[in-house]
Amino acid sequence: MRLFRNLSLLILITTLAACSNLHQRETLELGGDTQAWKVHRQSVEPLQAWLIQGKIGVRSPQESGSGTLYWEQQQDSYDIRLAGPLGRGATQLQGNKDGIVLDIAGQPTMRATSAEELLEQQIGWRLPVEHLLWWVRGLPAPDSPSRLQLDTDSRLARLNQSGWTIEYSRYQTVGEMQLPQRMQLSGHDVLLTLVVTYWEPRTLP
Repeated sequence: MRLFRNLSLLILITTLAACSNLHQRETLELGGDTQAWKVHRQSVEPLQAWLIQGKIGVRSPQESGSGTLYWEQQQDSYDIRLAGPLGRGATQLQGNKDGIVLDIAGQPTMRATSAEELLEQQIGWRLPVEHLLWWVRGLPAPDSPSRLQLDTDSRLARLNQSGWTIEYSRYQTVGEMQLPQRMQLSGHDVLLTLVVTYWEPRTLP
């Protein structure tokens, strides 16, 4: 009986230690290696500035298309440019602490406080920009509950968060980090595929 109590206590302590390695809003599924995930997450989280180039495909009930992506990030400021998707020509979305600016070729400049609402109003589909800042690095956003499935290398394979499902099918080595190369987002009647052809981590000024 005493051995059973000691064993139960050991299991409880081990479980609590594993849970402490996760962010409070993360739920790890299918028996993933919590410690290895923590190590991976800590290697990527400091990345707050980058240049990404790639290809993007979008499918929604209204329309679908594909194009190219150019994304510069400097901490909380971003400059995202899309060329070609949905037949709309050049689209540029810029955001910082002062607000959001959207420029679509041939249309007046639009400003707002929410990138998601602005994009939905103007191009008809919702892009979770604030969460994308995390998802593109292969991390769950810390501001809402998330469910995680890991691959055999303890990186995100599947993420469910805020009504979106993000599937990571390919990673690439960038310096000492493992960063997503191909990811697919589905939710809110939108299917978005992103293939990163160029990752350039940058240092903050």
